[in-house]
Amino acid sequence: MNWDDTADESAAERLVDSGADREDQAVEAALRPKDLGEFIGQEKVREQLDLVLRAARARGATADHVLLSGAPGLGKTTLSMIIAAEMNAPIRITSGPAIQHAGDLAAILSSLQEGEVLFLDEIHRMSRPAEEMLYMAMEDFRVDVIVGKGPGATAIPLELPPFTLVGATTRAGLLPPPLRDRFGFTAHMEFYEPLELERVIHRSANLLDVEIEADGAAEIAGRSRGTPRIANRLLRRVRDYAQVKADGLITRDIAEAALAVYEVDARGLDRLDRGVLEALLKLFGGGPVGLSTLAVAVGEERETVEEVAEPFLVREGLLARTPRGRVATPAAWAHLGLTPPGSAATGNGQQDLFGT
Repeated sequence: MNWDDTADESAAERLVDSGADREDQAVEAALRPKDLGEFIGQEKVREQLDLVLRAARARGATADHVLLSGAPGLGKTTLSMIIAAEMNAPIRITSGPAIQHAGDLAAILSSLQEGEVLFLDEIHRMSRPAEEMLYMAMEDFRVDVIVGKGPGATAIPLELPPFTLVGATTRAGLLPPPLRDRFGFTAHMEFYEPLELERVIHRSANLLDVEIEADGAAEIAGRSRGTPRIANRLLRRVRDYAQVKADGLITRDIAEAALAVYEVDARGLDRLDRGVLEALLKLFGGGPVGLSTLAVAVGEERETVEEVAEPFLVREGLLARTPRGRVATPAAWAHLGLTPPGSAATGNGQQDLFGT
């Protein structure tokens, strides 16, 4: 097992993890909007994408290749399916890790129908040989299939029907410029505002036949870390609590009680997040402290702390990464109800925080 696998397994157990498990995939399929009009949030992306698709339909042409970047759970897969539906085209779904050889990609490309949408999730994790084959396929709708080995190897050109590639990535910076430049439309998915998540929750509750009051939806939205997938997952867990402990109606009090059981606090932090902050504050006085030392104090792998807990803590302004180590911000002390020592408020820790 490699370190990435360890981090992934730890994240998979978290209610506020933005990755999708099998239950999420099944529920998302039922809740997924079918067209751009139903899609909530990402206003600019929806407006721009609507123009791209309308223009392609008016020309009777295949839509340009589309690159969607952003954190997990924001709707990249959903948008790919909407693109196919808007273009009245079939969709083929695969992922970068599944394409480790150029032959894997050639087999997929050679079987595409004209106008078909190929959704390639985590495109930055595709192998380099396959990536280089994709350059020609995207630009010229052609691939060269190598037959044989060594000096006798022969390249056989294979013409492809026009298709639309929709690439999705959580780490756009890892895409090489030649690949990124071949996309006709690039969009970055932003985290959702609480009011947008409330709309997502009300829509999902209606489809799941769940009764929910406005203040209950607001409470769930506020703990969903700006991510629709997490909002829908929390909604399902609060629904379970309401059915077992109450009359099935989700109110603010019911949502608060349910999420307290699942250890998701008012800002969306869970046990791991709070464990990292508590270790940083109580054991190390707010820092600076090295990542490895912090991970040992929490009892987690270094990669788990760095890849699973830290991104949200940094985005919330509760933790800062500095050259000397991790430093807690004043907001972290306030969130846990702790009083910072004088050195954390005015001394070296604060100097590190502001990079002085």
